[in-house]
Amino acid sequence: MAKGFKHLTKADRIKIEALLKAGHSIKEIADLLHVHRSTIYREVKRGIFTALNSDLTTEERYSPDIADDKYRENLKSKGGVLKIGNDIKLANYIEDKIINEDYSPAAVLGEIKAQGKEGEFKTTICVTTLYSYIDKGIFLRLTNKNLPVKKNKKRKYNKVDKQQTRAAAGTSIEKRPDEVEERKEFGHWEMDSVIGKRGKSKNSLLVLTERKTRAEIIFKLPEHTAAEVVSAVDRLERKWGELFKQVFKTITVDNGSEFAYCEELERSILKEGEQRTKLYYCHPYSSWERGTNEVTNKLVRRKIPKGENFDSKTDEEIQNIENWINNYPRRIHKYRTAGELFTEEVRKIG
Repeated sequence: MAKGFKHLTKADRIKIEALLKAGHSIKEIADLLHVHRSTIYREVKRGIFTALNSDLTTEERYSPDIADDKYRENLKSKGGVLKIGNDIKLANYIEDKIINEDYSPAAVLGEIKAQGKEGEFKTTICVTTLYSYIDKGIFLRLTNKNLPVKKNKKRKYNKVDKQQTRAAAGTSIEKRPDEVEERKEFGHWEMDSVIGKRGKSKNSLLVLTERKTRAEIIFKLPEHTAAEVVSAVDRLERKWGELFKQVFKTITVDNGSEFAYCEELERSILKEGEQRTKLYYCHPYSSWERGTNEVTNKLVRRKIPKGENFDSKTDEEIQNIENWINNYPRRIHKYRTAGELFTEEVRKIG
Protein backbone atom coordinates (compact mmCIF):
# COMPACT_ATOMS: atom_id res chain seq x y z
CA MET A 1 0.00 0.00 0.00
CA ALA A 2 1.36 3.41 -0.91
CA LYS A 3 2.35 5.70 1.91
CA GLY A 4 0.06 8.68 2.35
CA PHE A 5 0.36 12.03 4.04
CA LYS A 6 -2.08 12.31 6.93
CA HIS A 7 -2.57 13.80 10.37
CA LEU A 8 -1.99 11.27 13.12
CA THR A 9 -4.90 10.60 15.45
CA LYS A 10 -4.85 9.82 19.17
CA ALA A 11 -5.38 6.17 18.26
CA ASP A 12 -2.32 6.32 15.98
CA ARG A 13 -0.27 7.72 18.83
CA ILE A 14 -1.30 4.89 21.14
CA LYS A 15 -0.25 2.41 18.45
CA ILE A 16 3.12 4.16 18.15
CA GLU A 17 3.68 3.82 21.90
CA ALA A 18 2.90 0.08 21.79
CA LEU A 19 5.08 -0.52 18.74
CA LEU A 20 8.03 1.34 20.28
CA LYS A 21 7.74 -0.74 23.45
CA ALA A 22 7.68 -3.88 21.28
CA GLY A 23 11.00 -2.85 19.76
CA HIS A 24 9.86 -1.85 16.29
CA SER A 25 12.03 0.60 14.34
CA ILE A 26 10.84 4.00 13.10
CA LYS A 27 10.74 2.66 9.53
CA GLU A 28 8.68 -0.36 10.56
CA ILE A 29 6.19 1.84 12.42
CA ALA A 30 5.91 4.19 9.44
CA ASP A 31 5.20 1.25 7.14
CA LEU A 32 2.56 -0.13 9.49
CA LEU A 33 0.79 3.24 9.72
CA HIS A 34 1.28 3.97 5.99
CA VAL A 35 3.08 7.27 6.54
CA HIS A 36 6.54 8.58 5.76
CA ARG A 37 9.18 7.79 8.37
CA SER A 38 9.85 11.52 8.88
CA THR A 39 6.28 11.79 10.21
CA ILE A 40 7.09 9.22 12.90
CA TYR A 41 10.43 10.88 13.74
CA ARG A 42 8.65 14.20 14.30
CA GLU A 43 5.86 12.54 16.27
CA VAL A 44 8.26 10.71 18.63
CA LYS A 45 10.21 13.91 19.18
CA ARG A 46 6.96 15.70 20.07
CA GLY A 47 6.00 13.10 22.69
CA ILE A 48 9.37 12.31 24.26
CA PHE A 49 9.84 12.68 28.02
CA THR A 50 12.39 11.54 30.59
CA ALA A 51 11.09 8.78 32.87
CA LEU A 52 12.51 7.82 36.27
CA ASN A 53 12.83 4.07 36.76
CA SER A 54 12.48 2.25 40.11
CA ASP A 55 16.25 1.83 40.31
CA LEU A 56 16.60 5.62 40.01
CA THR A 57 17.97 5.41 36.47
CA THR A 58 16.35 7.52 33.77
CA GLU A 59 15.36 6.80 30.19
CA GLU A 60 13.56 8.59 27.39
CA ARG A 61 10.09 7.34 26.55
CA TYR A 62 7.28 8.31 24.22
CA SER A 63 3.92 9.43 25.62
CA PRO A 64 0.89 9.53 23.30
CA ASP A 65 -0.85 11.89 25.72
CA ILE A 66 2.01 14.40 25.77
CA ALA A 67 2.33 14.21 21.97
CA ASP A 68 -1.42 14.74 21.44
CA ASP A 69 -1.54 17.66 23.89
CA LYS A 70 1.42 19.36 22.22
CA TYR A 71 -0.13 18.84 18.79
CA ARG A 72 -3.40 20.47 19.83
CA GLU A 73 -1.65 23.31 21.65
CA ASN A 74 0.41 23.95 18.54
CA LEU A 75 -2.75 24.28 16.47
CA LYS A 76 -4.22 26.76 18.94
CA SER A 77 -1.03 28.84 18.96
CA LYS A 78 -1.32 29.38 15.23
CA GLY A 79 -4.10 31.84 15.90
CA GLY A 80 -7.84 31.91 15.31
CA VAL A 81 -10.28 29.05 14.88
CA LEU A 82 -9.11 26.65 12.20
CA LYS A 83 -11.93 25.92 9.77
CA ILE A 84 -9.98 22.93 8.49
CA GLY A 85 -9.27 21.65 12.02
CA ASN A 86 -12.32 19.37 12.04
CA ASP A 87 -12.04 18.27 8.44
CA ILE A 88 -9.12 15.86 8.26
CA LYS A 89 -10.44 14.47 4.96
CA LEU A 90 -10.09 17.88 3.31
CA ALA A 91 -6.65 18.43 4.84
CA ASN A 92 -5.46 15.05 3.56
CA TYR A 93 -6.91 15.76 0.11
CA ILE A 94 -5.11 19.12 -0.12
CA GLU A 95 -1.81 17.63 1.06
CA ASP A 96 -2.05 14.76 -1.43
CA LYS A 97 -2.80 17.02 -4.41
CA ILE A 98 -0.02 19.50 -3.65
CA ILE A 99 2.68 17.09 -2.47
CA ASN A 100 1.98 14.10 -4.73
CA GLU A 101 0.46 15.70 -7.84
CA ASP A 102 2.23 19.09 -7.87
CA TYR A 103 -0.97 21.14 -7.74
CA SER A 104 -0.96 24.75 -6.61
CA PRO A 105 -3.27 25.70 -3.69
CA ALA A 106 -5.56 27.53 -6.12
CA ALA A 107 -5.71 24.50 -8.42
CA VAL A 108 -6.72 22.17 -5.57
CA LEU A 109 -9.57 24.37 -4.38
CA GLY A 110 -10.59 25.24 -7.93
CA GLU A 111 -10.80 21.57 -8.89
CA ILE A 112 -12.97 20.80 -5.85
CA LYS A 113 -15.44 23.48 -6.94
CA ALA A 114 -15.31 22.73 -10.68
CA GLN A 115 -15.96 19.02 -10.13
CA GLY A 116 -18.68 19.59 -7.54
CA LYS A 117 -16.77 17.88 -4.74
CA GLU A 118 -17.70 20.38 -2.01
CA GLY A 119 -20.25 17.92 -0.62
CA GLU A 120 -17.49 15.39 0.09
CA PHE A 121 -16.00 17.65 2.76
CA LYS A 122 -17.28 19.27 5.95
CA THR A 123 -16.01 22.76 5.21
CA THR A 124 -14.77 25.11 2.50
CA ILE A 125 -11.84 27.51 2.58
CA CYS A 126 -10.60 30.18 0.19
CA VAL A 127 -7.18 30.34 -1.46
CA THR A 128 -5.99 33.13 0.86
CA THR A 129 -6.89 31.06 3.93
CA LEU A 130 -5.13 28.01 2.53
CA TYR A 131 -1.94 29.96 1.88
CA SER A 132 -2.20 31.32 5.43
CA TYR A 133 -2.52 27.80 6.87
CA ILE A 134 0.53 26.68 4.90
CA ASP A 135 2.55 29.73 6.03
CA LYS A 136 1.65 29.07 9.66
CA GLY A 137 2.60 25.40 9.50
CA ILE A 138 -0.88 24.06 10.19
CA PHE A 139 -0.41 21.01 8.00
CA LEU A 140 1.64 18.09 9.23
CA ARG A 141 3.52 17.55 5.97
CA LEU A 142 2.69 20.48 3.72
CA THR A 143 4.99 23.52 3.85
CA ASN A 144 5.89 26.39 1.54
CA LYS A 145 8.69 24.23 0.12
CA ASN A 146 6.04 22.03 -1.48
CA LEU A 147 4.41 24.88 -3.38
CA PRO A 148 5.10 24.56 -7.12
CA VAL A 149 4.68 28.25 -7.94
CA LYS A 150 6.21 31.07 -5.95
CA LYS A 151 4.74 34.53 -6.22
CA ASN A 152 6.89 36.85 -8.28
CA LYS A 153 6.61 40.08 -10.11
CA LYS A 154 5.21 40.00 -13.60
CA ARG A 155 7.98 39.77 -16.12
CA LYS A 156 8.56 42.87 -18.20
CA TYR A 157 9.19 42.49 -21.90
CA ASN A 158 10.94 44.98 -24.10
CA LYS A 159 8.76 44.96 -27.17
CA VAL A 160 10.76 45.48 -30.32
CA ASP A 161 9.88 47.74 -33.20
CA LYS A 162 7.96 45.45 -35.53
CA GLN A 163 8.67 47.52 -38.61
CA GLN A 164 12.43 47.20 -38.13
CA THR A 165 12.64 43.57 -37.00
CA ARG A 166 10.33 41.51 -39.19
CA ALA A 167 10.80 37.77 -38.94
CA ALA A 168 13.46 36.66 -41.37
CA ALA A 169 11.93 33.27 -42.26
CA GLY A 170 8.43 32.56 -43.51
CA THR A 171 5.41 34.78 -42.89
CA SER A 172 5.63 37.38 -40.15
CA ILE A 173 3.26 37.26 -37.19
CA GLU A 174 2.12 40.71 -38.29
CA LYS A 175 0.11 38.98 -41.02
CA ARG A 176 -1.48 36.43 -38.71
CA PRO A 177 -5.33 36.70 -38.78
CA ASP A 178 -7.08 38.50 -35.93
CA GLU A 179 -9.10 35.41 -34.96
CA VAL A 180 -5.85 33.72 -33.96
CA GLU A 181 -4.95 36.59 -31.65
CA GLU A 182 -8.40 36.62 -30.06
CA ARG A 183 -8.32 32.89 -29.16
CA LYS A 184 -11.96 32.49 -30.18
CA GLU A 185 -11.31 29.89 -32.89
CA PHE A 186 -9.94 26.42 -32.22
CA GLY A 187 -6.97 25.01 -34.11
CA HIS A 188 -4.26 27.67 -33.75
CA TRP A 189 -1.05 26.54 -32.06
CA GLU A 190 2.22 27.88 -30.70
CA MET A 191 5.31 25.72 -31.03
CA ASP A 192 8.53 26.00 -29.04
CA SER A 193 11.46 23.89 -27.90
CA VAL A 194 12.69 23.23 -24.37
CA ILE A 195 16.42 22.71 -24.05
CA GLY A 196 18.04 20.35 -21.56
CA LYS A 197 21.34 20.83 -19.75
CA ARG A 198 23.63 22.79 -22.04
CA GLY A 199 26.60 20.81 -23.21
CA LYS A 200 25.12 17.61 -21.77
CA SER A 201 21.66 17.00 -23.28
CA LYS A 202 21.61 15.87 -26.88
CA ASN A 203 17.83 15.54 -26.71
CA SER A 204 15.34 18.39 -26.46
CA LEU A 205 11.58 18.72 -26.16
CA LEU A 206 9.26 20.06 -28.84
CA VAL A 207 6.11 21.50 -27.27
CA LEU A 208 2.93 22.56 -29.07
CA THR A 209 0.21 24.49 -27.25
CA GLU A 210 -3.27 25.12 -28.66
CA ARG A 211 -4.13 28.77 -28.03
CA LYS A 212 -7.83 28.45 -27.18
CA THR A 213 -7.86 25.34 -24.98
CA ARG A 214 -4.19 25.45 -23.85
CA ALA A 215 -3.89 21.74 -24.69
CA GLU A 216 -0.32 20.51 -24.88
CA ILE A 217 1.53 18.06 -27.14
CA ILE A 218 5.13 17.14 -26.28
CA PHE A 219 7.70 15.28 -28.39
CA LYS A 220 11.13 14.20 -27.25
CA LEU A 221 13.51 14.99 -30.10
CA PRO A 222 16.65 12.81 -30.45
CA GLU A 223 18.46 15.88 -31.79
CA HIS A 224 17.75 19.60 -31.58
CA THR A 225 17.52 20.13 -35.33
CA ALA A 226 15.11 21.48 -37.93
CA ALA A 227 14.89 18.03 -39.54
CA GLU A 228 13.71 16.45 -36.27
CA VAL A 229 11.05 19.15 -35.84
CA VAL A 230 9.73 18.43 -39.33
CA SER A 231 9.73 14.70 -38.53
CA ALA A 232 7.66 15.32 -35.38
CA VAL A 233 5.05 17.38 -37.25
CA ASP A 234 4.97 14.68 -39.96
CA ARG A 235 4.09 12.15 -37.24
CA LEU A 236 1.31 14.41 -36.07
CA GLU A 237 -0.16 14.60 -39.56
CA ARG A 238 -0.06 10.82 -39.94
CA LYS A 239 -1.81 10.47 -36.57
CA TRP A 240 -4.61 12.93 -37.33
CA GLY A 241 -4.98 12.21 -41.03
CA GLU A 242 -7.82 14.15 -42.67
CA LEU A 243 -8.52 16.04 -39.45
CA PHE A 244 -5.02 17.54 -39.29
CA LYS A 245 -5.85 20.64 -41.34
CA GLN A 246 -8.82 21.44 -39.06
CA VAL A 247 -7.02 20.77 -35.78
CA PHE A 248 -3.72 22.45 -36.79
CA LYS A 249 -4.83 25.44 -38.87
CA THR A 250 -1.83 27.63 -37.97
CA ILE A 251 1.35 27.28 -35.94
CA THR A 252 3.30 30.24 -34.54
CA VAL A 253 7.02 29.77 -33.87
CA ASP A 254 10.07 31.87 -33.03
CA ASN A 255 13.14 32.37 -35.20
CA GLY A 256 15.14 29.49 -33.72
CA SER A 257 17.19 27.44 -36.15
CA GLU A 258 15.09 24.37 -35.33
CA PHE A 259 12.12 26.03 -37.08
CA ALA A 260 14.05 27.09 -40.18
CA TYR A 261 12.42 24.56 -42.54
CA CYS A 262 9.26 26.57 -43.11
CA GLU A 263 8.29 24.99 -46.42
CA GLU A 264 8.75 21.45 -45.10
CA LEU A 265 6.70 22.23 -41.98
CA GLU A 266 3.82 23.66 -44.01
CA ARG A 267 3.61 21.07 -46.79
CA SER A 268 1.53 17.89 -46.43
CA ILE A 269 3.17 14.47 -46.52
CA LEU A 270 -0.18 12.78 -47.11
CA LYS A 271 -1.35 14.81 -50.09
CA GLU A 272 1.43 15.88 -52.44
CA GLY A 273 1.38 19.53 -53.39
CA GLU A 274 -1.05 20.54 -50.63
CA GLN A 275 -0.44 22.74 -47.61
CA ARG A 276 -1.27 21.12 -44.26
CA THR A 277 -0.88 24.20 -42.03
CA LYS A 278 0.30 27.82 -42.08
CA LEU A 279 3.39 28.94 -40.14
CA TYR A 280 3.82 32.40 -38.64
CA TYR A 281 7.14 33.62 -37.26
CA CYS A 282 7.51 35.90 -34.23
CA HIS A 283 9.86 38.85 -34.17
CA PRO A 284 13.34 38.25 -32.76
CA TYR A 285 13.62 38.46 -28.95
CA SER A 286 9.82 38.65 -28.61
CA SER A 287 8.83 35.59 -26.60
CA TRP A 288 5.77 37.47 -25.36
CA GLU A 289 4.31 36.90 -28.84
CA ARG A 290 4.05 33.23 -27.85
CA GLY A 291 2.61 33.87 -24.42
CA THR A 292 0.70 30.58 -24.28
CA ASN A 293 3.91 28.62 -24.82
CA GLU A 294 5.69 30.66 -22.18
CA VAL A 295 3.08 29.90 -19.52
CA THR A 296 2.72 26.22 -20.39
CA ASN A 297 6.49 25.69 -20.47
CA LYS A 298 6.53 26.68 -16.79
CA LEU A 299 4.37 23.61 -16.14
CA VAL A 300 6.89 21.48 -18.05
CA ARG A 301 9.64 22.90 -15.86
CA ARG A 302 7.82 21.76 -12.72
CA LYS A 303 8.45 18.21 -13.88
CA ILE A 304 11.83 18.78 -15.55
CA PRO A 305 13.72 21.61 -13.83
CA LYS A 306 15.98 23.86 -15.87
CA GLY A 307 19.43 22.38 -16.33
CA GLU A 308 18.28 18.76 -16.13
CA ASN A 309 19.53 16.28 -18.72
CA PHE A 310 16.69 15.08 -20.99
CA ASP A 311 18.58 12.15 -22.48
CA SER A 312 17.62 9.73 -19.70
CA LYS A 313 13.91 10.56 -19.94
CA THR A 314 11.81 7.82 -21.51
CA ASP A 315 8.96 8.38 -23.95
CA GLU A 316 6.61 7.15 -21.22
CA GLU A 317 7.89 9.80 -18.80
CA ILE A 318 7.39 12.54 -21.40
CA GLN A 319 3.87 11.24 -22.11
CA ASN A 320 3.12 11.35 -18.37
CA ILE A 321 4.19 15.01 -18.26
CA GLU A 322 1.93 15.80 -21.23
CA ASN A 323 -0.98 14.01 -19.55
CA TRP A 324 -0.36 15.83 -16.25
CA ILE A 325 -0.44 19.24 -17.97
CA ASN A 326 -3.59 18.42 -19.92
CA ASN A 327 -5.34 17.18 -16.77
CA TYR A 328 -4.24 20.10 -14.57
CA PRO A 329 -7.11 22.40 -13.43
CA ARG A 330 -6.55 25.82 -15.04
CA ARG A 331 -7.81 29.04 -13.52
CA ILE A 332 -8.27 30.58 -16.97
CA HIS A 333 -10.78 27.79 -17.71
CA LYS A 334 -12.55 28.19 -14.33
CA TYR A 335 -10.53 25.17 -13.19
CA ARG A 336 -11.61 22.86 -15.94
CA THR A 337 -8.74 21.14 -17.73
CA ALA A 338 -7.23 21.79 -21.15
CA GLY A 339 -7.76 18.13 -21.98
CA GLU A 340 -11.51 18.39 -21.40
CA LEU A 341 -11.86 21.46 -23.59
CA PHE A 342 -9.64 20.05 -26.35
CA THR A 343 -11.74 16.86 -26.51
CA GLU A 344 -14.92 18.94 -26.77
CA GLU A 345 -13.50 20.98 -29.66
CA VAL A 346 -12.40 17.88 -31.58
CA ARG A 347 -15.86 16.35 -31.13
CA LYS A 348 -17.39 19.45 -32.73
CA ILE A 349 -15.23 18.87 -35.79
CA GLY A 350 -15.86 15.25 -36.36
